[in-house]
Amino acid sequence: MGRRRQVYEGQAKILFEGPEPGTLIQYFKDDAIAVDRTGVITGKGVLNNRISEYLMIRLSELGIPTHFMRRLNMREQLIKEVEIIPVRMMVRNFAAGSIVKRLGLTDGTALPRSIVEYYYKSDTLGDPLVCEEHITAFGWATPQDLDDMMALALRVNDYLSGLFIGVGIRLIDFRLEFGRLWQGEEMRIVIADEISPDNCRLRDLSTGEPLDKDRFQRNLGKAEHGYQEVARRLGILQSGELREQAASR
Repeated sequence: MGRRRQVYEGQAKILFEGPEPGTLIQYFKDDAIAVDRTGVITGKGVLNNRISEYLMIRLSELGIPTHFMRRLNMREQLIKEVEIIPVRMMVRNFAAGSIVKRLGLTDGTALPRSIVEYYYKSDTLGDPLVCEEHITAFGWATPQDLDDMMALALRVNDYLSGLFIGVGIRLIDFRLEFGRLWQGEEMRIVIADEISPDNCRLRDLSTGEPLDKDRFQRNLGKAEHGYQEVARRLGILQSGELREQAASR
């Protein structure tokens, strides 16, 4: 890694200059951050790399554009360089997390319909909740950008909800990031970042057990279990390979 120029480092990933113009290498870390502490979830980066690869490929097969190109190794994947839109979209199917506190809902309650919320992408500010007026007034995205993002988010939600139900997992909510992909003078909105238990809230359909980053944030113990279980149920890794991959640092 030392021979490559680092472009960006976030809480869970590092971006390096790619081998060709217009590409980046996305490296998945094991670091985990909660409100009151930081830590490491052993093997999280390896599992997120594989899970996100699997889901991005499935979305591409449905005609949903993403920045993903191919996986390079256990912790890295090659992605297209995009202009990140500083707005995160949260798609909620069931009440959990901040919406429970804000609206006094009961955790796990099915929402009347899927609700999409916007958050300004800023680690410094803690990703504050914003509305369309903020987004368009400050020039973070245009009304057309938001229409495209909404359409993609709802398609992703439909697909992921069915996929996870099929393996006994309920998709409570998930967060998406988007980027502008420029090809000459033409621009299109694509799914960026990752799709994994780091940004999806997943619960066992029968028991309600968290199978995501909530295990770390809520200090439930065995934080790596959720990531491993999601990979196993999706058929991404076999049991023996799963132990070997998850133990890799």
